[in-house]
Amino acid sequence: MMPIPTLKSRYRVQFPANGAHSLGQDEVTFRIIEQGGREVPIRFHDYDQIYLRPGLYEQLFYDRLKCVSPAKVGELLEASLKAGGKNITELRVLDLGAGNGMMGEVLKDSHGVARLVGADIIPEARDAAYRDRPDVYDEYYVADFTDLSASDTEQLQDWNFNCLTSVAALGFGDIPPRAFFNALQLVKKDGWCAFNIKETFLDRADQSGFSRFIRELIFSKYLDVYHLERYCHRLSMEGIPLYYFALVVRKTGDIPDDFLDQIEVESGQ
Repeated sequence: MMPIPTLKSRYRVQFPANGAHSLGQDEVTFRIIEQGGREVPIRFHDYDQIYLRPGLYEQLFYDRLKCVSPAKVGELLEASLKAGGKNITELRVLDLGAGNGMMGEVLKDSHGVARLVGADIIPEARDAAYRDRPDVYDEYYVADFTDLSASDTEQLQDWNFNCLTSVAALGFGDIPPRAFFNALQLVKKDGWCAFNIKETFLDRADQSGFSRFIRELIFSKYLDVYHLERYCHRLSMEGIPLYYFALVVRKTGDIPDDFLDQIEVESGQ
């Protein structure tokens, strides 16, 4: 697996001494010790605050917590394409939840993807991507994919995407089901989708909206699963492996616009 390139660490990061066993991944808080000893608390999912500090995201998640997901998902996507007789360099990729460009960098530098568009809901993500990786994305949209404007929809459709990627972004409220569904609708028939999700999201005991949606979607007649693999996404604050599933699927047909609505009705949401 190719290593993830990271920026030089420069921050004093402090984890709570008593850990965070009772907290969800999106609730965990760490502290930055700034000059003069001032402590700044930041939640793991306070991405706007993290992206404002160059290199902090890489230092925290990749250097310290050993996240491997961009490299993992990128490798599985290329392997699946080869198995299907396709070349990854021909993809036109929408990278949803692109953040500061970690996945985009892997797709471009390690796999040679020629057309790459980033998207995120916060402007700090786009600003960080242009600051840290200015040559990765052909375009970067700041948009709420649960409620795309007509202008954004038209512009995104003009890219004729044949692949959607979303890494370390699904679930936890970061990308709701509606946002992922709308992004997938921008991918043409026979296109690809590569993403990762927390392992519990495929457990039928998990009846949350996102979990139910993702199970119904990936096992529907509209997608073919080319690869499904459980792996260690990263370490927790306490050094415990956090397992995710990496998936590569191919879109076999047009998904009805009311697909998600039907799932929400059936689940009583």
